[in-house]
Amino acid sequence: MRVGLLLVLLAVSVTAQQPDPISALTATDLARGKRLYGGHCAPCHGQTAEGGRGPNLAQPKLRRAADNPALFKIIREGVGGSEMDGAWQMTDREVWQVAAFVRSLGRAAVERISGDAERGKQAYATSGCAACHVVQGAGSGVGPDLSEIGARRSAAYLRESLVEPGKTAPEGFLMVHVVTRAGREIRGARLNEDSFTLQVRDLDGRVHSLRKQSLKQIKKLFGESPMPSYGDNASQLDDLVAYLASLRGQQ
Repeated sequence: MRVGLLLVLLAVSVTAQQPDPISALTATDLARGKRLYGGHCAPCHGQTAEGGRGPNLAQPKLRRAADNPALFKIIREGVGGSEMDGAWQMTDREVWQVAAFVRSLGRAAVERISGDAERGKQAYATSGCAACHVVQGAGSGVGPDLSEIGARRSAAYLRESLVEPGKTAPEGFLMVHVVTRAGREIRGARLNEDSFTLQVRDLDGRVHSLRKQSLKQIKKLFGESPMPSYGDNASQLDDLVAYLASLRGQQ
């Protein structure tokens, strides 16, 4: 019994001491991973990994890959019951290179920002941002969840998204204006679309699943966003950027 317990403890100790292969990779490996990603993964996940036929990978936490070994396993073996096949043509090192590149997309570096994050938090609350966005479970889900936005986006991107919201709207929040054959109009964010159906979340948060044969018009509003610009108040803009940059999820 004691021998068995000792063997278990030794196995746990050896496992805990095993180095993370990603931590040993070089900048050359990361560049190789980027090239491999572009050839094998980008057709489904997008060149910037923000989603397409496949899910968004440019985020700090991946639902199916909580740690690096899990990410390796998914790339190597694929996802059963989905369109994602395993990367049988890659060596183990190449799989680790791709995994390292994917991980590099999910967390922006901490930056020094001139604004005041606490004042930005107050501006966020008084400007009605929570009517469309969620931060740590508080707010509405019409717009993107911002709980980890500071870990995913640079300060420059955050500033641009506040000044020109439509220019930086993510693909999953493309605005559409739909008119049914009965004359009903719906304006909101496109959630999903295929050859026969369209799902739209309107500005009140209601989800509409529509058959295309029942629609008279589908207008895709590229470059438009229901979010107002905050470019007129420079000091508040700096503070909002600082607050958003501070939202990095669970550290």
